[in-house]
Amino acid sequence: MPGLAIVAPSSWKSYLELCKPNVVAEMLFTAIVGMLLAVPGMPPVTTAIFGIIGIALAASSAAAINNLIDQRVDEILNPHRPLPSHYMRSSEVIAFAAVLGSASMLLLILKVNTLTASLTFVSLFGYAIIYTLWLKRLTPQNIVIGGAFGATPPLLGWCAITGEVHPYALLLVLIIFVWTPPHFWPLAIAKQEKYALVNIPMLPVTHGAEFTRLQILLYAVLLFIVTLLPYLTGMSGLIYLVSAVLLGAGFIYFAVLMMHNKDVKTAMKTFWYSIVYITLLFAALLIDHYVRLTI
Repeated sequence: MPGLAIVAPSSWKSYLELCKPNVVAEMLFTAIVGMLLAVPGMPPVTTAIFGIIGIALAASSAAAINNLIDQRVDEILNPHRPLPSHYMRSSEVIAFAAVLGSASMLLLILKVNTLTASLTFVSLFGYAIIYTLWLKRLTPQNIVIGGAFGATPPLLGWCAITGEVHPYALLLVLIIFVWTPPHFWPLAIAKQEKYALVNIPMLPVTHGAEFTRLQILLYAVLLFIVTLLPYLTGMSGLIYLVSAVLLGAGFIYFAVLMMHNKDVKTAMKTFWYSIVYITLLFAALLIDHYVRLTI
């Protein structure tokens, strides 16, 4: 229509979108919970701040690299992103990711500790390169295997404060690792046709939506069991236990609902519930840490 023009968003918004801020915010939340759970009281403020910034920079760098590698795929799956929308050039994304990644490593090495820097680099490389470039296009178990890289934020937060890998930190990683497939597969079902168009072998594409729904239910049950471990190992108390049971029952309910209502709307409801689920679960861990109830 006359008088209308397409205006590209300002550059800072494009750079921000490259970082996938919603995803990074959720990762930082679990990292902060890891920091707070690592010590009885409050962690050292300066170390925590530098740790959060360093982890955030690394996660943003990985997200930018993911945007770069997936730009052709995103023309179908996510055409609104800066690269498929032609708001940015590939060279700008490469430079941006390199600056963020380098700044992250320097900050973590100089102001936190080398263990956190090393684990953060492994996570960054694993998600941005191994998962995005290789696993995502190789196997329908991509999200299962690649989920290990995305599950590390609470471990990174814990290590930033203590400088060690603690079994409880690994338990937090396990929870996110098991949560990732039933979190992502409902979205994959909703976008099944688009994934097929770009030849990405997501589980619904290779094995069908019905099989994927069953896997979501099985993983939801497994997740319910795994989330009891913090209480059973003495890491958490009753506040967490009650929260984990109620939230886990809700996840299983949505998974069962997906078995009966085979529509995109139910799949997306399950996807959004999974985000609320992991947020509230880690919030319960944190509340329980400071307000411990026992019997």
